[in-house]
Amino acid sequence: MKDDRVWMQLAIREARKGLGRTSPNPCVGAVVVKNNRLIATGFHAKAGTPHAEAHALRAAGAKAKGATIYVTLEPCNHTGRTPPCTQAILASGIKRVVVGMLDPNPLVAGGGCKTLGDQGVEVTQGVLAEECRSLNRPFSKHVTTGLPWVIMKAGMSLDGRLALASGQCAWITNEQSRRQVHRLRDRVDAILIGSTTALCDDPALTTRLVGRRGRDPLRVVLDSALRLPVSAKMLQQGSSAPTWIFCGPDADAKRAEALVRAGAIIKQVRLNDAGQLDLEAVLCELGRAQLTSVLIEGGSRVHGAFLRAKLVDEVQIFMAPIFIGAEGVPLVDTLGLQNIADAPRLSTPRVRRLGNDVLIEGLIER
Repeated sequence: MKDDRVWMQLAIREARKGLGRTSPNPCVGAVVVKNNRLIATGFHAKAGTPHAEAHALRAAGAKAKGATIYVTLEPCNHTGRTPPCTQAILASGIKRVVVGMLDPNPLVAGGGCKTLGDQGVEVTQGVLAEECRSLNRPFSKHVTTGLPWVIMKAGMSLDGRLALASGQCAWITNEQSRRQVHRLRDRVDAILIGSTTALCDDPALTTRLVGRRGRDPLRVVLDSALRLPVSAKMLQQGSSAPTWIFCGPDADAKRAEALVRAGAIIKQVRLNDAGQLDLEAVLCELGRAQLTSVLIEGGSRVHGAFLRAKLVDEVQIFMAPIFIGAEGVPLVDTLGLQNIADAPRLSTPRVRRLGNDVLIEGLIER
């Protein structure tokens, strides 16, 4: 029905208000409608607080009786940190529930809709399902695999270079692209870089938004030999977000102690057959900490390692209208491809302008 799509779009807009704030929970929006008139709205703001349905039903009060509620995600039917949303819906007298996507959480997985249907509530599923799924890809991956959603992000030249070969630190992309990157940082749970990038750029890895306060994600450095100095900017700033440094099992204990005194948290993981940090073990550790999304910010060896391991889910590449030349640092180091058919490829790529820059984004084809 056309009206269902219109009201679900409003529920999606409500859900977006929670982006970057609900992890490890999903972003969910809810809208209560009666006689084709808006009665109330609600969204999930933070894990451990009431869900979107509870907010909307509380705002609707007695007017919810006989009304329809539109929810971007199937209402839960289990008790977690909050009571089941199906219970609140039944108690409110709602006569119809319109659901965007089913909950991939094995504790729900269709059970919420079944509970409501068994109690005589009319249930409609799959309205703007793809739009609703796109809101919660990190949640869906984490709740089904235990691993965070991995976004590979980079700013590069037209010829695919991240920087000059000298390692000179200079912005390639423009101010609009940089603002977009900080909006992206504000929505993810962690930012990850390699030790070479950390040593060359000495980045803060914080979120800096114009006109409003951003949220700093967890900072992650892959540093198998613990080369990061205790004077690194990320360890000497007023950010409330922690810095995790992943190293190998044989990393120098004194270096580890010094970094811990500087405020870092050291995580030891196994090495792979090539003697490098096992990236799946890194992601497992992040997933166990209830982190559902991680932004990979380089450099080229880290990008290549994640692509070779088939651990990248999404790509966001900011391209500036300049050339650097073959002597520059490439976006990705060797992938070891023998066949072009094996090359990582974007499905449904999207392109948009950011001033004179171009953003290319999409999901990695599986």
